[in-house]
Amino acid sequence: MKFLGKMLAVFSLVATTLWAAPAASSSTNKNTVSANKNVATTAGKIDVEVFAKSKNASFHWYPVQKTFSLIADRDTIKFAIGLPYVYADGKSIPLKSAPEFRDNHIWIDSADTKKLLVKAAVAPASSTSVTKNSSSSTTAKTVSTPKNETAGTREVKTVVIDPGHGGKDSGALGAKAQEKDIVLAVGKLLKKELEKEGFKVKMTRDKDVFIELGQRANLANGWDGDLFISLHCNAIDGKPEQKKQVKGYHIYVLRAPESEEDKAIARRENKVATLYGEKNAKEELSPIEWFKLEARLEKYKQNSYMFTEELLKSNDGGKIRKQAGGVGGAGFMVLVGALMPAVLYEIGFISNPDDEAYMMTAKGQEDIAQRISKAVANYKNAVHNYRETLGR
Repeated sequence: MKFLGKMLAVFSLVATTLWAAPAASSSTNKNTVSANKNVATTAGKIDVEVFAKSKNASFHWYPVQKTFSLIADRDTIKFAIGLPYVYADGKSIPLKSAPEFRDNHIWIDSADTKKLLVKAAVAPASSTSVTKNSSSSTTAKTVSTPKNETAGTREVKTVVIDPGHGGKDSGALGAKAQEKDIVLAVGKLLKKELEKEGFKVKMTRDKDVFIELGQRANLANGWDGDLFISLHCNAIDGKPEQKKQVKGYHIYVLRAPESEEDKAIARRENKVATLYGEKNAKEELSPIEWFKLEARLEKYKQNSYMFTEELLKSNDGGKIRKQAGGVGGAGFMVLVGALMPAVLYEIGFISNPDDEAYMMTAKGQEDIAQRISKAVANYKNAVHNYRETLGR
């Protein structure tokens, strides 16, 4: 099992510095799981925190997903409560029994510990191999370079714009406008702005047609995109006074939701899939499904955070201000299949009279498109600069 590569480690550091993710999804458990080390084993089980300490590994608990991970020097292993296997390096390993949460401790079978973190004491694999010449003390170094870099590690060239909804699916409705029309107009303007910056740009739809949620990610993958931006308008149901108060933009990345509000927004955006009978459609992902997704998401989430940070900065001083912190996470089905850094951007509340009026104007749409374009350009530069530090 290989530990996370240098790229992810540094990006993680950058993302942590620039944008502190909510504690529930990233911090070491301090309250939910007791730190009472006197209770180490029981009935063939071992306290996972005690086991982690014995291997000099860090323990991370994610209460929303009911998952946890152990991170040692060269191993990262991910578990889910009630699931009898673990994920490591993108592969599943069966366990004798599923982890349990009991008496404020997380327990794993002591028999399973023999197959976990077994490489913690082994020298790390390196892209630089050193070969000793039997007749000389001279060493020769051979450096391997990646042949097919994936999205998130290579230069940012292709951007996929996904105007939400379309055709028979109008999306959210305002007093005068429809979500599908606003996001399509912004998407077209954004395409022009990005092309001026030299990007190759693809759109999942460039007219008023319906595209299934699953197909949108498939299109992006087929185009080998480097960044996926799904455009939407937010909305609430309520009395006119409530609608006047709730306004602003919000950026979402694909991660387990940490509030009922984020869950509700994801269900609303995902409802189109179930409404129009998409195969395997669902409004919400289960904790087990999140767990299965986690290994794949690890490849892209830090870059999604990096782009989110640039989008937040580019919106400073804009007419539409951020709602609350401006950033959230939820199980948006349109993002699930995208094999690249991806965000869902709710550009404003169509249910709010001020946001709707601004999003309907040519000036407002142009402003929104230019701010997104600026964020993409800055994100591209950040990735390029990082690659230069690696000599790529």
